[in-house]
Amino acid sequence: MHTIWLPQLQDDAGPKYLALTRALRDAIRQGDLAQGAQLPTVRDLAFRLGVTPGTVSRAYQITTQEGLLEATVGRGTFVAARSPRLGPTEPLFHDRYAGLSVGRVDMRSPSLPEVGQSQMLSEAMARIAGEIGRDWIDYTHQSDEAELRELVVDWLKLRVLGPISPDDIMLTHGGQSGIGLILDCCLRGDRPVVLIEDLAYPGFRYAARASRAEVVGIELDGEGICPDALEAACRRYGAQVLCLTPVAQNPTTARMSPERMAQIVAIARRYDLQIIEDECYSYVEAESPALRALAPERVWHAGSLSKTVSAALRFGYVVCPTGMGEAGRLAAQHRFFALSRPVSALVSDIFRSGAAAALRGKVYAEFSERLQVMVSRLGAYDLSWQTGIPFAWLKLPLGWRTYAFMRMAEERGVLLRAADQYAMIDGRAPHAVRLAIPANIARQDFEAGLAELAYLLPRPPSDMAV
Repeated sequence: MHTIWLPQLQDDAGPKYLALTRALRDAIRQGDLAQGAQLPTVRDLAFRLGVTPGTVSRAYQITTQEGLLEATVGRGTFVAARSPRLGPTEPLFHDRYAGLSVGRVDMRSPSLPEVGQSQMLSEAMARIAGEIGRDWIDYTHQSDEAELRELVVDWLKLRVLGPISPDDIMLTHGGQSGIGLILDCCLRGDRPVVLIEDLAYPGFRYAARASRAEVVGIELDGEGICPDALEAACRRYGAQVLCLTPVAQNPTTARMSPERMAQIVAIARRYDLQIIEDECYSYVEAESPALRALAPERVWHAGSLSKTVSAALRFGYVVCPTGMGEAGRLAAQHRFFALSRPVSALVSDIFRSGAAAALRGKVYAEFSERLQVMVSRLGAYDLSWQTGIPFAWLKLPLGWRTYAFMRMAEERGVLLRAADQYAMIDGRAPHAVRLAIPANIARQDFEAGLAELAYLLPRPPSDMAV
């Protein structure tokens, strides 16, 4: 028996799905909807409220994700708890070694090759050990990071970013930290809206939700985000921030043309959107201008050393919009004062010595060579890739469903990431997988994993509906 519940949405400004989401939260917390109560079906509630079924479905999905509701296939949607589930509900990063038996090939996340990092870091630590003094036992201060910000500007000199200076740089504890700090600077109001690509790096969603924002996915095409879909979302939601991976879209590897970038920038200016440009995966010598070069007044360009030198350092940077560097550094100060002394000293040393730049080139070369191996093995299928980018995007042949392919690949010793992991809870996920390059394993093991995938792809389950 469905609960008789009919909220009043007429006086609630903004999108109806957000109004219904707020009404659900309030009714559950106040006890109007008791724990265990069954909610009306999507179509029934939509008819009684005079809204579309999609509006109700989206509100149910958001509230289910918060832990207030639970959906049971064949039974319906029920009140699960009176208060939201605390903390994240899924991992952002899979522990590479958790439950991973010997002989398995982990293609869930890229891993760097060892091309001299251990020796470089050992030598750098020996050099900085002699410089440890009284300042290593006090709180860190951002005034001590001035030289490191200059070194970051030099590190980015081959990337077309427009005029930048050390004053534009915010230093972070990795790329994900940078995204959170940018949102700290940009979001305003009780329910801000953040726009992301329909298939996007999950860290965008997690950071936005941690900043109390609603997240809306925007349709993609072969070049990335669709301008028409972006403009429609701007009109409907009044969003404040747009998150993009324009040079190496994660996970599809799509690359925006200069013309598409110009369209996106024009829309952002029209609706006063701030843009987060995530370039953690793209090679720093990319020839085409970054979005930061086209719109320096509103683009926050985020990068890190995690995909080029060492992920263990947890060092990242943001090139802030012109005039916003101080605001960015204040946001960082409120989070962690300044970088930890060992990290800033170590990164400064490997930048100054030129070791980081040399290793960057070797890492790029190794990823490129392994990518060529992947393309030669799987290129007969619908595989998208870019030279030097440490992952590829594989749309599965007719007859495969993602969950079945993932399961059978794992049985054969290969771990992958499904398109579903990059999609919104109510989003559109194709039957596809991302293949990350594990450059930390022997090439023969990598090739053996590709051989297993090549064996599976032309052999969909015979009982699979097509």
